[in-house]
Amino acid sequence: MARRIRTELTERLGVDHPIVQGGMMWVSRPALVAAVAEAGAFGFLTALTFGNPEGLAEAIDETRRLTDKPFGVNLTFLPTLVPVDYGPFIDVIVEKGIPAVETAGRNPEPYIDRIKAGGAIVIHKCTSIRHARKAVAIGCDMISIDGFECAGHPGEDDVTSLILIPRAVDELDVPVIASGGFADGRGLAAALAMGAVGVNMGSRFLVTEEAPVHENVKRRLVEASETDTLLVMRTLRNTERVLANEWARKIVAMEREGAGLEELAPLLSGKNGLRAITEGEVDAGLIAAGQAIGLIHDIPRVGELVERVVGEAVEIIGSRLPELLTS
Repeated sequence: MARRIRTELTERLGVDHPIVQGGMMWVSRPALVAAVAEAGAFGFLTALTFGNPEGLAEAIDETRRLTDKPFGVNLTFLPTLVPVDYGPFIDVIVEKGIPAVETAGRNPEPYIDRIKAGGAIVIHKCTSIRHARKAVAIGCDMISIDGFECAGHPGEDDVTSLILIPRAVDELDVPVIASGGFADGRGLAAALAMGAVGVNMGSRFLVTEEAPVHENVKRRLVEASETDTLLVMRTLRNTERVLANEWARKIVAMEREGAGLEELAPLLSGKNGLRAITEGEVDAGLIAAGQAIGLIHDIPRVGELVERVVGEAVEIIGSRLPELLTS
């Protein structure tokens, strides 16, 4: 690749390309994260995927055996049926010298000083401007702003990336990473045009050769369109965007009939989703998927994907857009 795109993200994270592979539960494991790092982008292991701090430490060591390039760790503070003690996970992050931590979910304020004491940059994922302002006020170094298109938890305001990203850029005095709906070079170029320093891609990295996901799931996502997602847990005000499979349709139907958390909990268990993505039982659990699946048409290697995305963005920025200008 002859030309690169340099932004504050590439400078601060020490990578070649302004692309982030966000933390994905069960999926952001060493092989995928190392492949992202080797491709010149920045990936995050998901701490809670590994069950305990010892498992996270082993995953960090394994990733470092696969690459000598930088990567980070995701810590998601979401309501769980079994309370999580995050302190020992943070101890591992600090001891291992992780350069960047992606936080998400609840306010990271109780933990931010401990994380930053180890020298890590804190990137907080937000779904609204009000939460982003708060994250900046408590000391987060960057904001990853999630538009309504995103996989996983899009918040409750239903604001799309096209509006949310420039709003965040206007309102915040820290770098903004665009997240939600990004899967190709057109999206990267658009995000940069809106003032973001790069893009966060989840669903697109999910459908790569190195992702630890069953081929049945990858093929289903390739075949799907942008209309093949559903929002579950809306009635619980903990909305999640997932693939529109039979499992998700059952949950939505139960919510329409007034089911509460107690009735829904067995279907919402992450273990069902783990079985779906590892054993290929596509309709046997919730599978987080964003509307960007409508832009996914193949299952490339990570290196090929990153090169393609950056190459297309460079072409758009350097050639196609200037051709539109007239004197």
